Amino acid sequence: MEKESSSAIAQWPEDAREAAQLVVDQYGEPDEVTASFVVWHKPGPWKRIVASRQVHEHNFPAPHLDSVESVIDYRFPDDKARDVFLFDGSVVINRTEGEVSARCHDEQANFLALNLMHDIATNAKNIQQAREYYALEFLNARRKQPTPYMEKLHFMPAQGAAADPDTRLLTDEALQQAVEEGKRNSAGRGG
Repeated sequence: MEKESSSAIAQWPEDAREAAQLVVDQYGEPDEVTASFVVWHKPGPWKRIVASRQVHEHNFPAPHLDSVESVIDYRFPDDKARDVFLFDGSVVINRTEGEVSARCHDEQANFLALNLMHDIATNAKNIQQAREYYALEFLNARRKQPTPYMEKLHFMPAQGAAADPDTRLLTDEALQQAVEEGKRNSAGRGG
């Protein structure tokens, strides 16, 4: 007997509905529902999971559709951001909020991507090693062989305090001066 889809995603396109239903099956009904997204807050090891009605084509390591984003708190080293960008375009670093996320078809692929992101951040693997390992686990999953990086996170995400609001460049005085100059320029144009 086929399992009924969550009412929150019942009208979504099939690919997006199938991916989101995997999260519903794992964590229950979402905490937030919009026409385009469903969100779970603090499910399992995640800060949040966001499933999207819209799917995105992704060809690494083989063509598939991404629509489920798993988010963790993580203070990512600035000097490694380029490496993660080159490793997997579906891994996103949000420095200001102190978050890193992976978007794929399912939670297991997101575990894999984020474990490899951490390996890159800690110099355990370089870009090519991470890409090759990703491809190996991707194939091993289909072979029904062990896939340790797809089972869980192999590191502890930050528990808050990962945000990096950056460094202030403009002083209050400089901002106020700019406002005053703007008023004078506006008045000078008759406005």
